Amino acid sequence: MKNKILKITLLFSGFIIGITILMTLLPGRKDTTDKRSAEILDCNEISQLIDLGEYTKAQEKLADFQDSLRKPINYENSETKVFIICGVTVLYIISMFLYVYFKILRPFDRMKDFASEVAKGNFDVPLKYERANYFGAFTWAFDSMRKEITSARMAEHEAVENNKTVIATLSHDIKTPIASIRAYAEGLEANLDVSPERRSRYLQVLMKKCDEVTDLTNDLFLHSLSCMGKIEIKSEELELVPFMEQTVADIAADRRDIIFTKPSFSPVVIADRKRMTQLVENLINNSRKYGKTDINISMTKKDNFVQMCFMDRGNGIPDADMPFITDKFYRGKNCGNENGSGLGLYIVKYIAEQSGGTLELQNMYPGLKVTVSLPMK
Repeated sequence: MKNKILKITLLFSGFIIGITILMTLLPGRKDTTDKRSAEILDCNEISQLIDLGEYTKAQEKLADFQDSLRKPINYENSETKVFIICGVTVLYIISMFLYVYFKILRPFDRMKDFASEVAKGNFDVPLKYERANYFGAFTWAFDSMRKEITSARMAEHEAVENNKTVIATLSHDIKTPIASIRAYAEGLEANLDVSPERRSRYLQVLMKKCDEVTDLTNDLFLHSLSCMGKIEIKSEELELVPFMEQTVADIAADRRDIIFTKPSFSPVVIADRKRMTQLVENLINNSRKYGKTDINISMTKKDNFVQMCFMDRGNGIPDADMPFITDKFYRGKNCGNENGSGLGLYIVKYIAEQSGGTLELQNMYPGLKVTVSLPMK
């Protein structure tokens, strides 16, 4: 496009210059016409003076007329005007070409080069946004597209790295309980359980380690679902008090470390029973693992929401970790040697929000208070 406009500009400029040279070579028709008109007027004036008998004036006028006939026609003024008009026209054409080049052609070439770089996969080349040119909005849109694609690629890379991290973490964490299971199983095989007490202890450890493996594999399964956005929430009417009584009883088994205080009202929520069970299990297991105290569960009502409060008397969560504790894979500094993948509270928050509720964590010094708020029907 740039070459075509340049050729057209040069063609028009050459045409105007050629016309100008041609006009300067031809006689000045306007000057000739003006001189002849003046001569006719002089002849008429002389004739009238003779008719009136003013011979002296007629002779003087005739002498002036003869002198004017002897003078050559002056074309200089006409040529100067033609050259001025030609110069102004050529200057205008050149100015228009420069304007079109800087305001349209050059920005367009930049956009074309930028698109070529993006097509090659080079997203590190910025496209300068200029408000003055006609492609300012398009320039901004193209550069925004580049930034969005760059962000998406970085997010994709981060997701891949996170997947590698969680798989490596869970694989490492699973090795520990598996090793314990193998060791105690070998002890049973070697008849080291010489007393009922030792046999009972071996079996308890085996079941505990099996539960740890189950928790880790559940975390891995939920992580894979959440990455694919396929954690299904099948909402239904759920009477929260009977549900909590049954769920707490199933999780507590023979342990008496969970205290559920039955409320004076009977809230009904719209939620997924299976996901709510996962939510409660994650919160109780977290308290058991890190709080290592009794867990008090209570319910209160605020506006049109029911608030389920899970309270332990442990050390809580360090203040520095609190803003990030619900992020995927994040583990607080107080996790110690406890197994985990950093998915428990992330899953709890995800289920609560998908059910139309919220999750709130608060250090009570001592202890941690976790509040899950769900809308009541």
